[in-house]
Order: sequence, then structure tokens, then C-alpha cells
Amino acid sequence: MKTVQKAALGSTLAGGMLAAQSASAALSTEIGTGLTAIQTDALALVDLIWPVVVAVTVAFIMFKIFKRGISKV
Repeated sequence: MKTVQKAALGSTLAGGMLAAQSASAALSTEIGTGLTAIQTDALALVDLIWPVVVAVTVAFIMFKIFKRGISKV
């Protein structure tokens, strides 16, 4: 290859590498923001589900107690 062609190829590769690095840095920030939003939504969902889980558990316990009381009658 001629020197001019090597220089052009080298500058093209260097430019491509710089573009890829800046793209991955921008993508990393977007992914971090997205994951933070998902985590926030998941924690809010868990906060909404806990009262339901507690109510269902108490209902099952009360059902067992009621069933034992009825079987003795």
C-alpha cells in the first residue's frame, strides 16, 4: 500500500474507534437511567403488593382456625 492510503486507512479506523467509544459512553448513561427507572417502578410495585400478601396470609390463617373450630362442633 502507498503511504497516503495507509494514512487514510489509519485515520478512518481511528475515527471509527472514537465514534464507537462515544456511542458506548452515551449508551451506558441511557442504560443506567433506564435501569434506575425500572428499579424505582419495581420498588413501588413491591410497596403496593405487600398489603395484599399480608391480607391473603391472614385470611388463610383465619380459615384454618375457623376450619379447626368447625371440626370440633
